[in-house]
Amino acid sequence: MQSATTDTEGPAADPEIENAGESPPEWQVPTVLRPIARLVLWAWRTLLGSIGTFGRLVLLATDSFYGLFRDIVKMNHPWKETLTQAWFMMSVSGWPAILISVPLGAIIEIQVGSLASQVGATSQAGAMGGIGVIQQAAPMISGILMGGAVGAAVAADLGARKIREEIDAIRTLGINPNHRLIAPRLAAMFIVGPLMCILVVFVGLSTIYTMTLLQGGVPGAFFNSFAAFASTTDLIIAVVKTVIFGLLVVLVAGQRGFEASGGPKGVADCVNATVVLGVMTTFAANVLITQLLSIWFPMKLGF
Repeated sequence: MQSATTDTEGPAADPEIENAGESPPEWQVPTVLRPIARLVLWAWRTLLGSIGTFGRLVLLATDSFYGLFRDIVKMNHPWKETLTQAWFMMSVSGWPAILISVPLGAIIEIQVGSLASQVGATSQAGAMGGIGVIQQAAPMISGILMGGAVGAAVAADLGARKIREEIDAIRTLGINPNHRLIAPRLAAMFIVGPLMCILVVFVGLSTIYTMTLLQGGVPGAFFNSFAAFASTTDLIIAVVKTVIFGLLVVLVAGQRGFEASGGPKGVADCVNATVVLGVMTTFAANVLITQLLSIWFPMKLGF
């Protein structure tokens, strides 16, 4: 009986035959090189994952903008939803923008004023600080706030919808979720971006002007020097940069929200990823845009 049972089981499995066609097992890699092999494998997988994520982001952006412009041309765009989203975005980022712009404007004026007094250019301190607010501080403050507040809110909303399978239900009804959920938020950002930038510029310049007067400055010298440094082009560029940052934040939040999985923890993870990626994308885009603008629009003084 035992011999019959042994015959039916067949020969023992050969590990070399089982591993045929698969990647070499770890025991074939020398022990010294195993940490390096793991690092190379992790880097390769991360690179492939990053390329895939970027590709999905490009597809999402293309489809969402196509749906946005198509619905506007056909007069089928949900403007009520757009205005609702715009009001929500301003409500979650308006007061933080004001609260950040006041101390930032004061710090800029103190630092620039101290440096200007050392080189004998006290009358130019307020204008130089104002230029810093318009060209860099206003777009960056707006982008960071939208990446932290607006992006987190959008990602949480879309991630919760994905977990509750609402996104799948929308697709089942024959509705494109990119056109229904992402496009109105992109349209809202075209409204919120300029308003946010102008709000930060106004509060920042008001703070710098007040600090200049407290330090004994002359209002006429402030405005004359400011007109010599600043131009309408600077404000237009700042508004355009803010809109670009906002659109990138909405797209990143939309992608993270649509790819959420794993229950409430998945929603928390997508919100965390949105904030980090939104802020990093804003900084990267600002560096690229600033470099290009320094080539195309070099700063000129109006003396």
